[in-house]
Amino acid sequence: MKGGIQGLKVSQVSFILVGLVCVTVLILAWTKTTLLTPFIPTQGRSLQLDLDEAGPKELLDGDSNSTQTQKKQVNSPGSSETPLAVDRGNIENVTTTHKEETPSSVIERTGSDEFSEGKNRSKQTEIVPESSSTVESPIKREQRGNLSDTTGNKETPSTVERLGSQELSRGQNKSEKAEFVPEVIKEQTRNLSAATGNKDCNYAKGKWVIDESLPLYSGFGCKQWLSSMWACRLTQRTDFEYEKLRWQPKDCKMDAFTGANFLRRMKDKTLAFIGDSLGRQQFQSLMCMVTGGEERHDVLDVGYEYGLVKARGAVRPDGWAYRFPITNTTILYYWSASLCDLEPIDPSNPKTTDFAMHLDRPPAFLRTFLPRFNVLVLNTGHHWNRGKLQANRWVMYVNGVPNTNRKIADIFGARNLTVHSIAKWVNEQLPLYPGLKAFLRTMSPRHFFNGDWNTGGTCDNTTPLSGGKEVVEDDSSDPLTAGAVSGTSVELLDITALSQLRDEGHISRYSIKATPGMQDCLHWCLPGIPDTWNEVLFARL
Repeated sequence: MKGGIQGLKVSQVSFILVGLVCVTVLILAWTKTTLLTPFIPTQGRSLQLDLDEAGPKELLDGDSNSTQTQKKQVNSPGSSETPLAVDRGNIENVTTTHKEETPSSVIERTGSDEFSEGKNRSKQTEIVPESSSTVESPIKREQRGNLSDTTGNKETPSTVERLGSQELSRGQNKSEKAEFVPEVIKEQTRNLSAATGNKDCNYAKGKWVIDESLPLYSGFGCKQWLSSMWACRLTQRTDFEYEKLRWQPKDCKMDAFTGANFLRRMKDKTLAFIGDSLGRQQFQSLMCMVTGGEERHDVLDVGYEYGLVKARGAVRPDGWAYRFPITNTTILYYWSASLCDLEPIDPSNPKTTDFAMHLDRPPAFLRTFLPRFNVLVLNTGHHWNRGKLQANRWVMYVNGVPNTNRKIADIFGARNLTVHSIAKWVNEQLPLYPGLKAFLRTMSPRHFFNGDWNTGGTCDNTTPLSGGKEVVEDDSSDPLTAGAVSGTSVELLDITALSQLRDEGHISRYSIKATPGMQDCLHWCLPGIPDTWNEVLFARL
């Protein structure tokens, strides 16, 4: 009995020991599981590792399902999954640790620099890098290289925008698309509203207002483009209040002019001024406005492409042409005071021959180079007087023969025929060149008082707007030019009435040599009134 009892006890003890061992193992297993929980990788980190381990093909194609899933979740403001919130914090920490600039952040900085002149400075936020791996994918290296070049070369905003659109087309992540697309839409919407809202805007109707931010360039500078005889800051003139006035059209808004905006709008385009010395002033004004009056060694002289080279014995060439390589924008001027085709009657005697002034034929330069123009601005007016025609030895021709019509022989009749003829001819060319936009600028007013330019006429007033500040008439003050474009697709650039209010803005008696003589009450001081003509032109492009 004792042996049996002892044997039973031994058996029971064995069972008890086995049970204790099992319980101990279970307890230890449970305890270790609880302690190891913080060290188990979360789902988000597993996704991050998957991204790091992705091969070049997945990175280039951007077709990784896990990548797309993670980006959608991170960018979704309505997401409530806690692990993803933790992931975003981890990713931000990784970005801070590596201190790398993402392509979007570089574009943001470049954009703020390039658009400092009145452009949108919206910040890009919550940018999630595709990978926190220290190994840079080929597409990232390419992007960062391109962006570094852009920043280093200080390219215009158009270049930055173009680069941004290229990055979108390469299949970049959706968070980057979310940053770029609203800007594109905003720009398109603004341009569309400007086009529709200003379609019927009468820019010639409005008033002059004070603007302390003017002028757009210094009268002491811009020596690369501005003729010194028109730079009134270089003369003995001491009043410059006329530089602080801006034209404000009634019931319509003009976009603020900046060189960057103009070049972006005129990318891969050519703007041609063809006309008299007032057209030359508008040309020089625009060159100063686009460059801010600063020296620009990158701008190319391409006059030779248009035959605008100084002939032997000539004082100056027949015009100038300059190209901004950064946007492939060309601005040129060609001297044609009458907008008539001129040809020597006796080519064998160029020094003494008269010139046939073909009233019904556009200049040969315009006929030759019109296909290369995108914007054309024509003007004529002040050379239409008997003295100028005789001094230049111009003989009126119509239909290829000397004019015999007395009505046309009258100066007003001759100008009327020419202006209508050229407007008609340009209008007929427009369907052949759908990208061409043509303007006929109205006459710039003269302000000679108590005589004319050669009979002691003066323009001594230095008080701005002494004759009024507002234009209220709907019709143009140059009915001849307005009538010429009526019923055509040639647009009227009406600057007559608004310039009529600014008699204090002329060169007047001032000159660099400070010698007494005839006053110039025809041409304008620069910076000055022609800047406004270009602001109105810019609003119409």
